[in-house]
Amino acid sequence: MALLRHLRILAGGTEAQRMTPTPMIKAAFATSNRQCVNEHFGSASGILIYEVTPDQATMAEFAQFGELDRDGHEDKLAAKLTLLRGCAVIYCEAVGGSAIQQLLALGVQPLRAESGTLIATLVAELQAALKGDGPAWLNRARTRQLKTEDSLADARFAVMEAEGWQD
Repeated sequence: MALLRHLRILAGGTEAQRMTPTPMIKAAFATSNRQCVNEHFGSASGILIYEVTPDQATMAEFAQFGELDRDGHEDKLAAKLTLLRGCAVIYCEAVGGSAIQQLLALGVQPLRAESGTLIATLVAELQAALKGDGPAWLNRARTRQLKTEDSLADARFAVMEAEGWQD
């Protein structure tokens, strides 16, 4: 039991803190101006990523892409899909069927937003959802995130054990 307690502290806090972690979701937005959702996913010239908790939202990254057509050339999605690893959601004006399948396979929920929807509004809605019972996609994302955190903690324990770590 003492070993488990040490592992939890190394993994991010005490047992009590670990049992009620602060939910954090990475949310992406297809945008050309960093203010509102105004682009189709496949042809987006920019993707803005926020780290969102119930009480705080922080811009984590903004990636710009060259001019892209909406149709054809599936390879244009590769850089965007790589960027979205670890995100729970992407808000965009529209997204094609093939891209939807690829996003869902990554664990990223594509959500349609009306053109011009303010990113600040969407972030506030996401924060409210994190405080209560969120939609099913958000609950699945949180479950995946907790499993990933547990897997990382298990991997750290295996490394310590292999090195002969003593309690």
